[in-house]
Order: sequence, then C-alpha cells, then structure tokens
Amino acid sequence: MKTILSTKKLSSSQKKMFENANISLIEYDAIEINYLKFKFPKNIRNGIFTSQNAVKAFFNHHNSNISEMGKIFCVGEKTKAVLIKNNQKVAKMMQNASELAKFIANEYKNESFYFFCGSLRRDEIPATLKKENMTLFEVKTYETVLKKKVIHQKWDGILFFSPSGIQSFSAQNDIDNRLAFCIGKTTASEAKKHTSSVFEANKTTVESVIEKAINTLGQT
Repeated sequence: MKTILSTKKLSSSQKKMFENANISLIEYDAIEINYLKFKFPKNIRNGIFTSQNAVKAFFNHHNSNISEMGKIFCVGEKTKAVLIKNNQKVAKMMQNASELAKFIANEYKNESFYFFCGSLRRDEIPATLKKENMTLFEVKTYETVLKKKVIHQKWDGILFFSPSGIQSFSAQNDIDNRLAFCIGKTTASEAKKHTSSVFEANKTTVESVIEKAINTLGQT
C-alpha cells in the first residue's frame, strides 16, 4: 500500500479520498497560525489578500466587515470563498501572487493598496509594485510559526500547502527523490529547492492536491 504524508491535518472528507483510493495517510501540522492585533485606516480604496489565513485573521480581530474598502484582490479560490462568506465582493482573483501582482501593476498603476498578509509573506507583490513605484502599505494580520518535527515513518509522497510548510518540514527532514505534491506555483517553486519530483495541483485547493497525489501514485 502506498503512503502519503500530509503537512496539514485534513478534514474527514479529505481523508476519505485517500481511504477510497487505498492509500495510507500520515498527517501533522507543519505550521501554526497565530492571529495578531493590527490597525488600518477606514476608507481603504484597494485591499489585497493572498491567503485565507489573512482573511480569517482580519475578521477574527475586527469582527466587522470591510464594506468601505473599494476593491478587493486575492489569490486562490479558498481565499475568495472566505471573503465571500464574510459578505465581501472580490474584484479580481488570480491563482498565484505573481499573476496578481502583474495584473495590479498593469491595470491599477496609479492606485495605492493595502496588503493584508502574514509574518512570512512572499515578496512577489511588494517587489512588483515597488518596481512600478506604486504605493503599498503592509498590514501583518497573523504570525506563522514553524512546528519543526522529525518524521520517522516511511512515505511515498508528501503534500505541501505553503512555502512555510516546506521550510518547516525540511528543517529536520529530507524530501530526497520522493514525490512532492504542491497546492500552487509558489509552493512548487519552494519544493524544487529540495527535490526534482514536484507536482503542482490543477487548482489551489486541498482537494486538488489530494487528487493529484492519488492520480500520480496510481500510475507508479
């Protein structure tokens, strides 16, 4: 029987996908998210969210809506779904931060933006907007803590859901040439620093990562 290691604890329905495929699952949380206290001005014209954690941290802390924000831009379907759940309209959603940064730089060059992010945020959006001399204010909404742990069990493939998850895992473990299944382009780029056997999910969802793993392992 093939074995998958997940660097994030999965829901019952997600675990069932592996059970139905006759694949054994090992799981643990490679990172921990702690919400931060933060402030931001009212009447924000443009806001950027690149993760659902940033959205959840925002509403957890303020317990209010952001109806005064003119436009919201985000990365990933899950992030968009959490925004919609909190009664927000998304002006543009892209699959990764690089694509979103390029879109904003091309379409909103004269606008200013507030970037709601985590303590280990990626550089794509700040770097791209800075290069275009655009105004960007960063607001840290949560802290990412790496939960480093030695994994003793043997596994055939590993699921990664963020670059920080890879950093946490690789701090005390080696991926070697085992298969790494990643949720998006930025996560896949980080995984390629440790292995050449990297597979990117078709969509930026946990279920899509699982499907990619199941289909790939079924062919090996």
